[in-house]
Amino acid sequence: MPEPESGTRSGSRSPTSSGSGAETGAAAGSEPPGPFRVRPIATRRGPDPKQDRAARTRLLVLTAAAELFTARGFRHTSVQEVADRVGMTKGAVYFHYPTKEALAVAVVEQHYARWPLLLAGVTAEGHGPLETAERLLAGAALAFREDVVVQAGTRLQVERPQIDAELPTPYVDWTELLAGLLSRAEALGELRAGVRPWTAARSLVAAFFGTQHISDVLHERADVVERWAETAELLFRAIRAD
Repeated sequence: MPEPESGTRSGSRSPTSSGSGAETGAAAGSEPPGPFRVRPIATRRGPDPKQDRAARTRLLVLTAAAELFTARGFRHTSVQEVADRVGMTKGAVYFHYPTKEALAVAVVEQHYARWPLLLAGVTAEGHGPLETAERLLAGAALAFREDVVVQAGTRLQVERPQIDAELPTPYVDWTELLAGLLSRAEALGELRAGVRPWTAARSLVAAFFGTQHISDVLHERADVVERWAETAELLFRAIRAD
């Protein structure tokens, strides 16, 4: 029997509104099965862009906010600083994102939107489950080095108590995804005897996110790909069948 997952599934808590205004949520039954399903976070939102120019402007604002959140954190980033970074008025930023919490929510949502794309790309390569797990984590390490939205989303998750919005619980989807892959690997004889898929998945998640955090603190993630490759070699050697 598979081990039950400990903790709350990401996004399973009831979302809370951060003020009045438009809120969005997924329609019942509209989410795909499995981890990394889309879970819009309840918050005030600006109007959906109707033109390409408006969509590009929203992306510029979101990217600027991500850069500032990564460098300074939520508390020490102001909407005025975001506006200055993109050469807009603060009012123009508020048109697209009516609160600083809305900016943070948008960054976190885009952070989580990266992982289904990574999963789809690696899955399409047709590897076995254990190699798929390895390649997913290697791709995630690259994203942590290169993608400011991934970097900002992670910092905002750590700063959740400061943000008036119900952000998803981190790490749960990654644990579920890896446990599923390792369970398939066990069935195919790819795991070393005695390795428990859920235990190994929790260890991989802890090691991966610990590695990226240490790399961030010491080297601003410049070496995260290399440091994770070292760690992954040890861990996957320990769980792979001879």
